[in-house]
Amino acid sequence: MKTGMKLSGAAPFVIAAALAWGTPVAAQDAAEAKSEEQTSDVTPIIFRERQRPDIVVSASRAERMLYPEDFTGSVTVITPAQLEQRQIRNIEDVLRDVPGVAVSSVPGQTQIRLRGTEANHVLVLVDGIEVSDPGSGEFDIGTLQAEIGARLEVLRGPQSALYGNDALGGVVAYESASGGDIPGFAAFVEGGTNNTVNGAARYGASGDGWDAALSAIVVSTDGEPNARPIAGNGLRDIGRDSYTVSSKGSLEVAPGFNLRAVGRYVLSEGQFNRQDFTFGSPTNGLVVDSPGVGFETESLSGLVGANLEASGGDWTHDLSIQFTAAGRRDFALTGLANDNESDRIKASYITAYDFGDSGHSLIFAADYELEGFNNVTNFDDRKEAENVGFVGEYRYAGERLDVAAALRHDVNDLFKDATTFRIGAGYRVTETTRLRVAVGTGVKNPTLSELFGFFDGVFLGNPDLQPEDSTSWEIGLDQTLAEGRVLISATYFNAELDNEIFTRFPPPTFIATPGNRTTISTQQGVELALSAELGAGFSFNGAYTFLDAEEDGVEEIRRPDHLASAVLDWSDPRERGSINLAVRYNGAALDSNFATFPATIETLEAYTLVNLNARYRLAEGLSIFARAENLLDERYEPVFSFVAPGTNVIAGFEARF
Repeated sequence: MKTGMKLSGAAPFVIAAALAWGTPVAAQDAAEAKSEEQTSDVTPIIFRERQRPDIVVSASRAERMLYPEDFTGSVTVITPAQLEQRQIRNIEDVLRDVPGVAVSSVPGQTQIRLRGTEANHVLVLVDGIEVSDPGSGEFDIGTLQAEIGARLEVLRGPQSALYGNDALGGVVAYESASGGDIPGFAAFVEGGTNNTVNGAARYGASGDGWDAALSAIVVSTDGEPNARPIAGNGLRDIGRDSYTVSSKGSLEVAPGFNLRAVGRYVLSEGQFNRQDFTFGSPTNGLVVDSPGVGFETESLSGLVGANLEASGGDWTHDLSIQFTAAGRRDFALTGLANDNESDRIKASYITAYDFGDSGHSLIFAADYELEGFNNVTNFDDRKEAENVGFVGEYRYAGERLDVAAALRHDVNDLFKDATTFRIGAGYRVTETTRLRVAVGTGVKNPTLSELFGFFDGVFLGNPDLQPEDSTSWEIGLDQTLAEGRVLISATYFNAELDNEIFTRFPPPTFIATPGNRTTISTQQGVELALSAELGAGFSFNGAYTFLDAEEDGVEEIRRPDHLASAVLDWSDPRERGSINLAVRYNGAALDSNFATFPATIETLEAYTLVNLNARYRLAEGLSIFARAENLLDERYEPVFSFVAPGTNVIAGFEARF
């Protein structure tokens, strides 16, 4: 099958290497240090969660492990047990449980926004690889499926001082399990309404100085109509099929010298409907059934790296090279309607030194990145952007005081250079009360499609665009109660965005083209989080966000003022079963209706999603499970006139040995 991208010649080597080695050394060490706490190799994760599975590795370029209570900013860690107990198949679903994250999904494009920033302001890392599309500058989170044993970190607030471009709003870091995390074979198969059939399998192994894992996922559904049922519309089912194959491993070549590699291939195919822009039509501006219209996205990514420890492990050196190649093809009744391809190559060197028991550490990083984009259908003219970044990072971890500071300078070949910083501190006022404060800046470079265009005569590029930049600060309080069984966190954040890139329609042609705003966008709000161990097998996690996001005093679209989540878990103390209830509330938001020009503003009504899951262990290594998604059959529109699916009931079984 012809694809919408050209795969790198190095890709077969990377995938082959990844079958043998590949995981960051820090994460591997954590797995080995805690593997003895597992009660059984074949017991489901929810019954053998590590004592502290919520380590954070993406908050430092050296991937130094720290716990959320030692981080000076705002972070949420979704553990493997939580993903399993909530029966998460699409990562977008569990992101609704994270403070400050808004999710909006249509077939072929699922967006996430952190603290009111844009979808392309979020850096997404998958096993340490930047996976955003260089053409659009964002990642379709709907293509990221939850592998068995995976975990997730969400850093909120600007992280450009560490990662540069794309991390203006924060970082979402997904990590698959290593061979040492889940040894042996694990698989599940499930089916349900709308002819849904999902399955996953993985095999992990480890030995003296090595580990390896191979994983595969299939997600398939016929879907439901996503057009409003008016004027004969709303009859076409919108289905999709997604396939993921990944591998990772590591090898200790000599004491203190380790190699690692990661490889991942994702293919997603599905249908989508177009909007009707026929003046006078009863469905003008609305989504309408569009037979023959569909999409195919494909991506291949990989990473190889080497890590060397010196001075008894206090001084480390890490060298890595990664690539991402992605393509998207859109189809219509007449055949191929659009074909674009993009790629990224990135090389990084990181060195870190720990000053023994003093708590001080210094880190230096250098990045080289080359991005390419080509809209084959409309221009067939490859464009490139080159960047070199230098990072200096300082960390101090004391008994009561934690400090983190980072400074980065980026050299760009297409627009002005950028310097960003982040400073944070956390102070334990008492054994149970901690205050934290952070301030930082972020940058987002114009995407290659914004610079050079996407559709000739429909969307023209603007080579004079300038990067967006923001300044943000936050203050938070973390309070533990009931001898550590209850944790309450409250954070206030405030950010200003300059040079925001928006789409304008200049006369006389009114052809869409991007530009920089001269006004300031503001985002401010409050995030609350609660986690509690209630006893008798019960636990609770809750989140609430209030957001005020405005552009020159006008509320921005697709930013709900209120978001909330409540998740109640119960696990049988005898390790025989579990039940999970998740309630997710998405408040009212605004969106654009392009039936008229200029577009009018419509209100997307609030909605509440209720999921109920259950699992029962039949025997050692064998479990059955079932879940109801959108139990109340809520009918809502995450994007104007795109109707979301109703209730979906799924059941299956899982085996581990």
